[in-house]
Amino acid sequence: MRIAPDGRRPIVALAAVTIAALVFLPPWTAFIPLFATGFFVWFYRDPERTADGVETAWVSPADGRVVDVFETEHPFTGKCRVVSIFMSPLDVHVNRMPASGEVAYLQYVPGRKMMAFEPKASEYNERFYMGFETPKGRGMTVQIAGFLARRIVCRVKKGDELARSERFGMIQLGSKVDVYLPEGIEPVVSIKDRVRAGETVIGDVNDA
Repeated sequence: MRIAPDGRRPIVALAAVTIAALVFLPPWTAFIPLFATGFFVWFYRDPERTADGVETAWVSPADGRVVDVFETEHPFTGKCRVVSIFMSPLDVHVNRMPASGEVAYLQYVPGRKMMAFEPKASEYNERFYMGFETPKGRGMTVQIAGFLARRIVCRVKKGDELARSERFGMIQLGSKVDVYLPEGIEPVVSIKDRVRAGETVIGDVNDA
């Protein structure tokens, strides 16, 4: 099983504590670090994913459940449609590119720790904007920290060229990712739909 880079250090440390407890302490004392090691291995899992649909289709950047679809406007994207995806602590937390493009906009915004599935979390919570240029226009992902989330990871820099479904970061523990779709790309998911990062098509070209 592939493990996200962010999880390797804590997993190795917990495994070492488990072994030390087995060697130097009564065996039952190893239960807690063993359980914690298993949880971290499971939480930081990073399965391989392949994008579905044609190249024009935009895929989900996160595993989870669609909690909102709405219209908005941002200085980088202009007018757009937004799909909000809530990740519970049970979901894979590695985030992936919804479309191929060049990173052109990065902004970190400190904020509150409201429950991530609340609509207002997109406006008030700690978040990280990553905007990118695509052949169909400007898109953006917003990684939003939730009540349990304690770290947003975005590994890209301006000028990076990323392919659709390529990994770009993660949020540790329950959180939300918003996807800004450029004009001409219409959402094809509804509230309560389950989606998988890098696989599930969430938007496609409007031929009308």
